[in-house]
Amino acid sequence: MKAFAAAALVALTLPASALAHASLLDRAPTYGARLPSAPHSVILRYDQPVDVFKDSIDVRSAHGKAVTAGPAHAIEGGRTATVALRPLPKGAYTVRWHVTSSEGHVISGVYTFGVRVVPPPPTEAYGSSGPTRFEYVVRWGYFLGLALLVGGLAFRLLIIGRRATPALERRFYVVTAAGVVASIELGILGFLLRASDAFQLPLGRLMYGDLSPLAKGTRFGTAFVVMTLGFALVAAILFMAWLTERPVLLWPALFLGLALCSGLSLSGHSAVDTGSSWRSELADFVHLSAACIWVGGLVQLAFVVWPSSPALRREAFLRFSQLAGVLVGLMVVAGVYLAYVRLPQASDLWHARYGQVLLLKSALVAVALSWGALHHFVVRPALQRGRGTGSYAVSRSLLGESAVAMAVLLVAAVLVDSNPPARPAKQPARTAAINR
Repeated sequence: MKAFAAAALVALTLPASALAHASLLDRAPTYGARLPSAPHSVILRYDQPVDVFKDSIDVRSAHGKAVTAGPAHAIEGGRTATVALRPLPKGAYTVRWHVTSSEGHVISGVYTFGVRVVPPPPTEAYGSSGPTRFEYVVRWGYFLGLALLVGGLAFRLLIIGRRATPALERRFYVVTAAGVVASIELGILGFLLRASDAFQLPLGRLMYGDLSPLAKGTRFGTAFVVMTLGFALVAAILFMAWLTERPVLLWPALFLGLALCSGLSLSGHSAVDTGSSWRSELADFVHLSAACIWVGGLVQLAFVVWPSSPALRREAFLRFSQLAGVLVGLMVVAGVYLAYVRLPQASDLWHARYGQVLLLKSALVAVALSWGALHHFVVRPALQRGRGTGSYAVSRSLLGESAVAMAVLLVAAVLVDSNPPARPAKQPARTAAINR
């Protein structure tokens, strides 16, 4: 015990800088810069001396051509790393760097700059391979987490209200807590996977990476920071509602959750692609929010109400079926508008990868709608007559519709990371001079 106390005392008396790894203070050119003329070198300044190697700074054109004119080296007492550049033509360039800090940790980073052009974000730097299948799965889990959170809160407040039983309440909080945890944790993992692709490094090396160009210099990074902090606040509100047994606190959690979902709409295709506008951003937000409430409500009905509260099955089913009709209508209208904005030609539906994924998603939505129609025209009348609440077939059917809805989210995860087809360049107007 004395040895432990002595070790702790020594650790506290050591200067913090002796244990801290080096941090990048400045870079020239800076990330995201659009330079009027070509720079002669890349210069990276750190807050402490670092070990610089010949290949510590790699600069490449948009086509992957190396444009460094020599090896990287340290100046200014090891606090600055620099490399000379060849004459750079107009275009975008990617800088990837790595140095070793005094305590032995390898720190690294990536950013882009342009010579007389706007450079791409770091996530689209040269060498980035794009999302992997694992990233699609993570994105699907993230969407599912949003649905469990936002849809669960909406179902509890709009459908159940004050009729919740203790057993239902316990299941509700378990499912909704799983949703908010997935929204936070899988959001962080998705950001790290995107950073790993941009850095071209394994996840383990990102611990000491300079993530500021991604977190501060891109819409994706800004949305990630705001949404992660926001969902942490939602988790705190949800915990207080459970701890104090005050369901009224679920209302601010729902409103905040819906507001945070807009981060995806403000940082995705609807905000940055050609032809995007506030209308496409609003349509994307409506489409996403309606889908989350629909999927989350199905999960609540199938996994919370049906197993725990037989007395509420009939009323919950009937009330949710009315809400589901409105949600599906919003999804379809917003989805059709987004398809119109993102697909320049109808043939892109079967020729372009984005259109093919959209067709698959539409097919799954059609299956889900057919399943919902069966519930509306067959199950709903039976429940209105007071029959079927204990039916095993109804329970299995709800589980099946929930599974199809989750499959829709999986395809949506792939669609989000797919680039819509480029619009054909406008042909210059032809003018003819007529001599009279």
